[in-house]
Amino acid sequence: MTRPAAWSRLQRHLHWWTAALVVLALGLSVAMVQLPMSQLLAKFLAYQLHKSLGLLVFSVVLVRLALRALRPAPELAGLPPGARRVARLGQGALYGLLLLVPALGWLSAQAAAGPVPTTLFLVIPMPHLLDPNPALYAWLRPVHQASAYLLILLAGLHAALALRHHRRGLPVFARMAGRSG
Repeated sequence: MTRPAAWSRLQRHLHWWTAALVVLALGLSVAMVQLPMSQLLAKFLAYQLHKSLGLLVFSVVLVRLALRALRPAPELAGLPPGARRVARLGQGALYGLLLLVPALGWLSAQAAAGPVPTTLFLVIPMPHLLDPNPALYAWLRPVHQASAYLLILLAGLHAALALRHHRRGLPVFARMAGRSG
């Protein structure tokens, strides 16, 4: 399949929506764990919103992957072949983590000892596939957190490298910003 000269408008929008949702989920995760149990309703709502954002990220990434199957990424013009391979590996790792982190979060919510439902934006109940399992939760929660930190680290590196390439005159960032092909 021939590579297009630029990302489609939909691909660009979904990329930036994914980034914004991940940043929101990260910020909310920091706030929600610090809420005291005396603010139980606020804590519950924060966790529900965090889970909703994660499920939304998961869904958006599935759409992005479907679009990538129909319309591949533009060529990484100006990069040497080794850098292109590293970039593709990094993109693959980002996609993997963008699916893994929400999946682990959803599973850890299900395995938690308390029977707290998961509702998408407090409207759509999400089924729990697992029964509460404290041992599984004790394993899933730190793996979810570590994977989330790795996602943030890799996304930050991705952004920094895109800006570095932009400063060097390569069109990588401009194509995702919709400024050139």
